[in-house]
Amino acid sequence: MDQLSAMQTFRRVVDLGSFSAAASQAGLSHTALSRQVTQLERHLGTQLLARTTRRLHLTEAGALFYRHCVQILEQMQAMTLELSEHQKQPSGTLRLGVATAFGELELGRWLPEFVERYPQLQIELHCSDRFIDLLEEEIDICLRVTDHLPDSSLVARRLATSEVLLVAAPRYLERHGTPASPDDLASHPLLGYSQLLHPQRLLLANEAGEQRQILMPRRVSANSPMALRAAAIGGLGIASFDCFIVQDALADGRLVPVLADWRLAARGLYAVYPQSRYLAPKVRALLDFVQAFYTRPPWRP
Repeated sequence: MDQLSAMQTFRRVVDLGSFSAAASQAGLSHTALSRQVTQLERHLGTQLLARTTRRLHLTEAGALFYRHCVQILEQMQAMTLELSEHQKQPSGTLRLGVATAFGELELGRWLPEFVERYPQLQIELHCSDRFIDLLEEEIDICLRVTDHLPDSSLVARRLATSEVLLVAAPRYLERHGTPASPDDLASHPLLGYSQLLHPQRLLLANEAGEQRQILMPRRVSANSPMALRAAAIGGLGIASFDCFIVQDALADGRLVPVLADWRLAARGLYAVYPQSRYLAPKVRALLDFVQAFYTRPPWRP
């Protein structure tokens, strides 16, 4: 038995005073409506309507049920209306997770326009370089640049590719020489990201398909890409970065590419979010916006 449908039928019969009038309004037969109310009475274990040949009377239990029935159905109607409005215009709090460097360097490019487009949304940023449990920490959606996504029940949508570059400050190369081949890197200090499994090991490839695995001595390591960026600009050694982290420093000459003909494995920008049959409007809005924005990443020439 569809209890909600039966409640709607019961209310209609009481409001209109007869099964015939209720059946006519609903476009159903008198018999079908009578059967619904009878099943409802059996389900509740009590008589709701006293039927005579001329009129209907609410029993004491029926009057009590009717009051609750009206309240429940009106709440359902209000909820449906509210959800409908919510679907039209995303609102509420959107909890967005990002890596610290991405948050500092990329959000300013598109977040103001997104906030202006959806004024009823409040953004709560969670910046962290560790992989967080989205469900445990109640994050709606996370943007990550990575070459490895842990197995999980989460949905990961690839938005863009981020090239990984070897760079150094001009003054460092003036003092220590510019590597001419991957093998030359072994005599240069690496500024390493300590969160990597092997921060001193680099695997490079060129367009001809040649590969070189290089182990570089470590001078400085840090768990912050932005701290390593400052160290590289300061001339402390050679470092590898996602292109979005160093594009401005490359543009103004504070950093220059090293071994431009050799590449490190590219990484992906992903939108990661919990799997759900129905995606919340606020999550859908952000997902569609960032996907459109990064169709041509701003760090790509």
